[in-house]
Amino acid sequence: MQLVAAFVRILPSPNRLCSLVFARLSLESRGRKTSSMSGSSKVSLLFRQMFEKESSTYTYLLADMGHPEKPAALIDPVDKTVGRDLNLIKELGLKLVYAMNTHVHADHVTGTGLIKNKMPGVKSVISRTSNAGADIFVDAGENIQIGNLLLEVRPTPGHTKGCVTYVTGDGADQPYPRMAFTGDALLIRGCGRTDFQEGDACQLYRSVHSQIFTLPKETLLYPAHDYKGLMVTTVGEELKYNLRLTKDEK
Repeated sequence: MQLVAAFVRILPSPNRLCSLVFARLSLESRGRKTSSMSGSSKVSLLFRQMFEKESSTYTYLLADMGHPEKPAALIDPVDKTVGRDLNLIKELGLKLVYAMNTHVHADHVTGTGLIKNKMPGVKSVISRTSNAGADIFVDAGENIQIGNLLLEVRPTPGHTKGCVTYVTGDGADQPYPRMAFTGDALLIRGCGRTDFQEGDACQLYRSVHSQIFTLPKETLLYPAHDYKGLMVTTVGEELKYNLRLTKDEK
């Protein structure tokens, strides 16, 4: 596989961030076939990382540009930036299929309801164990398909009981390095709070070590929040520098 094109635009201050990362990844297939809506094995990934400054929340847009319908998904949309997100989707000619949440958020209102009001065909997605309402409830080990792009559901409870991490597929036709959207389970050099919302520090530690730190070290990790202007990390970096999660559990 080959990274064909990618670029990053960083604005000078977190308070002025509106859209942090603009990246277009196109991957060459090694000839290996996978089942998909289009029958093609090639994934052409469009990726955007967007920022909501009041809650310091990242929303992620993923789309398969190689699919005829250009299907897309939003991960962790925020109510205050729904207009921005939907306008970008329209500009790019995408078909929004899913509005996904990594967990039930306590620090902001999800934008899923507003999105569904404006685009009734969009399906909301959340973990079955979250006890929240949605069109689609996902369980551990399931795959969400967006065109030819696969997102694996990995349970990462501890911040809340219903937290999940969405991880891109590991096939030769999928994005490389793999990408994991960790919600509040794993932050850059930190982790989500465990002192409220059914939090459990020991459970969070085990979740991260078993479901995230077992991914390849080059896997890109994208959190739901950052408060220092950082955007992305890797499994290798967090194994080395995350002081909260690399010490012995006891």
